[in-house]
Amino acid sequence: MSTATAATALGVDSGPARGIDQLLLRARARLRRLDPAEAMAAIRAGAILVDTRPESWRRAEGEIPGALVVERTDLEWRLDPASSGAIPEAVDSGIRWIVFCNEGYASSLAAASLQVIGLWRATDLAGGYRAWRAAGLPVTAPGQPSPPRFAPLSHELAGSPGAGSPAASRR
Repeated sequence: MSTATAATALGVDSGPARGIDQLLLRARARLRRLDPAEAMAAIRAGAILVDTRPESWRRAEGEIPGALVVERTDLEWRLDPASSGAIPEAVDSGIRWIVFCNEGYASSLAAASLQVIGLWRATDLAGGYRAWRAAGLPVTAPGQPSPPRFAPLSHELAGSPGAGSPAASRR
């Protein structure tokens, strides 16, 4: 995808972005990013925290207890309530999703993408997992990571070979 196409997809098109740094700045201009303390307060008020990091990073560094794990490649399909691949928590477009990655770069692009598909309250955790951990907020020890969230099996898949496996419900 060209940077111009990416900028348009993120709804931040004011001409072609001149590289990833400009695309990131444009994406962040859409967001009200939260620092770890603000994110914790938002979670207590009902926001849902979503870990988009790959399994290898969660295994190596640990996790935030209670965060949903939805890897970046599946994020829009799992959080969009209109998607056939939506997770049960994706009940409407007004949910306050707080996505995070390791350091807060990819999650800014992800949150802007969620806003583009109508999840207008989506944002990200400034500084990502590492900022959360540095703030002394709860994390798990490195080790066995949580599995990613998949959509519930549809009735069409219930009788098909492989039904019941996570891969059967993946988009």
